[in-house]
Amino acid sequence: MARKRKGNKVDGWLVIDKPYNMGSTKVVGKCRFLTKAQKVGHAGTLDPLATGILPIAFGEATKTIPFMMDAKKTYRFTVTWGEERTTDDIEGDVIETSGIRPTQDQILKALPDFIGVIKQRPPIFSAIKIDGKRAYDLARAGEALEMKEREVEVFDLKLLESDLQSATFEMECSKGTYVRSIGRDLARKLGTLGYISMLRRTKVGAFDESDTISLEKLEELVHSAPLEEWILNVVTVLDDILALAVTKDQADFLKNGGFIPSRELPASNRIGELYKAMHDDKIIALCELDEEFLKPVRVFNL
Repeated sequence: MARKRKGNKVDGWLVIDKPYNMGSTKVVGKCRFLTKAQKVGHAGTLDPLATGILPIAFGEATKTIPFMMDAKKTYRFTVTWGEERTTDDIEGDVIETSGIRPTQDQILKALPDFIGVIKQRPPIFSAIKIDGKRAYDLARAGEALEMKEREVEVFDLKLLESDLQSATFEMECSKGTYVRSIGRDLARKLGTLGYISMLRRTKVGAFDESDTISLEKLEELVHSAPLEEWILNVVTVLDDILALAVTKDQADFLKNGGFIPSRELPASNRIGELYKAMHDDKIIALCELDEEFLKPVRVFNL
């Protein structure tokens, strides 16, 4: 007999505006404490010194976290010129200085080299695992690390404003892109040195800043408003996946792992697609469609 999970059954998404100097894991812990939810997770770690969008998944929504992890992200960040630091951000120790300050024209001319599929070397103070250990733990222990280059994609990189000491940018990028590496490498490209002095994530997939709430606001909501008024539906992050309406009998069959014959579905459905099987407004399962069957690959208990 399965052991009953302790806590409230909460299913859906919240978009927390992560505060400065607070780790993503601590935000998850705070959300769990406030909601008393059975299961909580986050989609995409933010550095403690970064602020902005941190999508929090509750209950059955945790099954959709991979879709948020793969989503495009948008960041606003400031590069301060003249210093390179151990962490490539404001928290690190200064390891080298430069008196060179790039002009706005020089910055604009350099930006195209950082758009598209590019190679970057992650910061040594990152969560990447090396021989089973986090790079930041090895770096803090004083080990010399050689981080391997990796390919990422930058869809857009814009200069928002600049002065003699710093410049602020907006970037849309793929998962795995390190903003700190972009700032460091851009400074080097301009013949100077630089580090990230401000970092804010402004968009993750379909979520933007208009969707966010603070932890303080969450504390108010859990004491004053019904759950359905502040939690976002599980399917919110699955807008890009085609919906397929199923009957009550088909929904029950899918929930028990059953395969629905393709002949029982509309002929217009495309073979090889991933579908979200829906009954009324509730998601039943994520399914793959082949020539013979609609097969559940992820079932939701809502």
